[in-house]
Order: sequence, then C-alpha cells, then structure tokens
Amino acid sequence: MLLAIDVGNSNTSVGLFDGEKNLRFLASLDTDSRKTADQISIDLMNLFTLYHFSYRDVTGAILCSVVPPLNFMMEKALTRLLGKPPMVVGPGVKTGLNIRLTVQTQVGADIVASAVAALEKFKPPIITIDMGTATTIGIISEGRTYEGGLLLPGVNVSLEALSRRAAQLPDISLQHPKSLIGKNTEDCMRSGIVYGTAGMLDGIIDRIRELFPNQELSVVATGKNAPVIVRYCHNPIIYDKFLLMDGLWTIYQKNR
Repeated sequence: MLLAIDVGNSNTSVGLFDGEKNLRFLASLDTDSRKTADQISIDLMNLFTLYHFSYRDVTGAILCSVVPPLNFMMEKALTRLLGKPPMVVGPGVKTGLNIRLTVQTQVGADIVASAVAALEKFKPPIITIDMGTATTIGIISEGRTYEGGLLLPGVNVSLEALSRRAAQLPDISLQHPKSLIGKNTEDCMRSGIVYGTAGMLDGIIDRIRELFPNQELSVVATGKNAPVIVRYCHNPIIYDKFLLMDGLWTIYQKNR
C-alpha cells in the first residue's frame, strides 16, 4: 500500500492507496509547523486506527509539501513509522513535465502533482485550478509543458482580510449564497466572494483560451473551496477531489 501526504499551508491531506490505485481513505489534519516527529507519528497512527487499516501494511510513502519548516519533521516521522524514508516531490524526481519557468524549483510540489494527474486524465491544453489557501491556476500545453500560471489570494484569505479590515463586517464561513443580490451584510459578503471569484475565474479562463485559438481547452479544479465556486462559473469546469492524490500516485510509480 502507498501512503501519500500533501502538506498544505492550512491542511495536510493523508491518502492511502492499495496496489490497484484505489484510494482507501483520504483524511485531513491541521498543518502545524510546531509539531515534533513524535506528534506527527501519533497523528498518522491514529488515522490508521480510525479508518481500520494498519500502517505495517504500507510499503512506500510519497511526500508533497509547500511548508518547508515542516518537511524535516514529516520525513523523520514517516521514516520512524514505516522503517524507510518517503519519496519527496522536488528536484531530481521524475514527473514527465517540461516546466517552462525562469526558476523551475519555484513551482510548488502540489502544483506539479496536480499537473501530472491532469495529463493522465485530459488532453492538453489544460487549465488546472487549485483552490486552497491560495488559488493557483496552471496552464499545460502540448508536449507535457507546464507553461506557468497565476497565483491569487484564496477564497478564505479574502474573506478573512475583508472581516479584519472593515470594522462592521463579521467573520463568515464560505457557503452557497442564497441569491446573487444579498439582503443583509452576511448575504452580501457571501454573494460577493462566491460570484466574484466565479466571475474572476471565468474571465481568466476566457483570456487563456485566447492564447490557444482553435483548440479544445480542458479545465479541471481541485481543492476544498472548489465545489462551492465551480458551480457558479459559466465555463465548464470539472471538479476532481482526488486530482493531487492521483498525481502523487503517478509520480511514485514513475520513480520506483
């Protein structure tokens, strides 16, 4: 079995694959860079117990992280728990991507994993949208080339900034708006962030489409905020909850 871990800025996703690429469980933990290797090991052991699996059945692990201060402890915890170090997505790991950036090492490991999975499922050109702490948009062209992308504040980051900077605006959660036009402060904020983000994505997708005239463009979205936003976009966007995890599986198989 393969243990796949994605360390994000807010949450850490933990997935367990069997030998047939079936995801047996996908769990989420808070990302806390203060945790020790022992604490991380206990968290992982508790997840295996919760989902009724044994960590002793794990034959390999792959780690993808955008939180460098946590990398050492996470690697140490996995090595202690599994008896061997995990594969870490980064320089030197084969992905099959041609990364067309000025500094290739600046592309996040999560972006790479999502792009690898997207190429397994869709025909380029492809737009990938990852809606987490940040909203990351990537463009993949023919020849498995990652052209670059756009980086924007995430939905929750925007909501938190709005609440903190405006004294009369409350903290609200991300939910589906009741209608386009809100009738109270909370509804207005919710409509603004949801329809505003959807309109922004539509505008960006339309502009990217102009760069690929006469080509069919595939658009796939992932991340915890994507299900709320995507349904309000005019452009057809496929939501894939497991995109990043599938990418980690593929990268692991390429480097075994």
